[in-house]
Amino acid sequence: MNQGIYPLAASMINQVNRLDIISNNLANMNSYGFKQEDVTEGTFNNYIQRANSTKTVNSENRALTDIPKLNSKYIDQTAGVIVQTGNELDFSLKEPDLFFKVQNQNGDIVYTRNGAFKVSDGFLIDSFGNSILNNDNEPIVVEGNVKDSLGVVRIDFNNLEQIGESKYKLLDNTNIDQIIADPGQYVLQASVEKSNVNPIRSMIELIDAQRRFEQSQKAITTIDQINGNVIEKIGSNTK
Repeated sequence: MNQGIYPLAASMINQVNRLDIISNNLANMNSYGFKQEDVTEGTFNNYIQRANSTKTVNSENRALTDIPKLNSKYIDQTAGVIVQTGNELDFSLKEPDLFFKVQNQNGDIVYTRNGAFKVSDGFLIDSFGNSILNNDNEPIVVEGNVKDSLGVVRIDFNNLEQIGESKYKLLDNTNIDQIIADPGQYVLQASVEKSNVNPIRSMIELIDAQRRFEQSQKAITTIDQINGNVIEKIGSNTK
């Protein structure tokens, strides 16, 4: 196979992955507390050079390994806009690395910044029917000052993985930075945090990823046509 096809095919895979991430960001544009994700791009040479830090990558190896690769996916930690709702069961957090504690349908404790809550059978739940927990990991009974009962924790975003429904799970279950003893001071009532997705920027990135995919696809088609013509000419000259 022509060596030029490898980096083009890798680029197409990268753009498909980018399209998935950007599309998910746009789909959650109106989800309270949602944080958009993004990726960093590099090449396989980065990994080869790190693995062989004492060796120099020569021009031949560089040509064969200079293939695009998505380095990592990360969460944009920027806080979304806080909007007033007038609903006493809506809550937002004052600092960007704070999270509410939620127990999902599997019984696992996960984390969210989506504070649009409601009541079911006297207990505080989220819009998906999951129990909102206090600092002792107990479901919250709706009575008195609910704001002071909310379980609030401080977590480094690097220790979180997004799992859908504006929720996160811990990558390291032993590493929670801080459980907030007085959550009421860090919570705003009757307000919610909107997503931090920038729709204009996301649409531009979506178009860019699609165009890059199409350009690589056209380049592969051109290489294939050139190879076909060369093979045909060589075959006719050998007759």
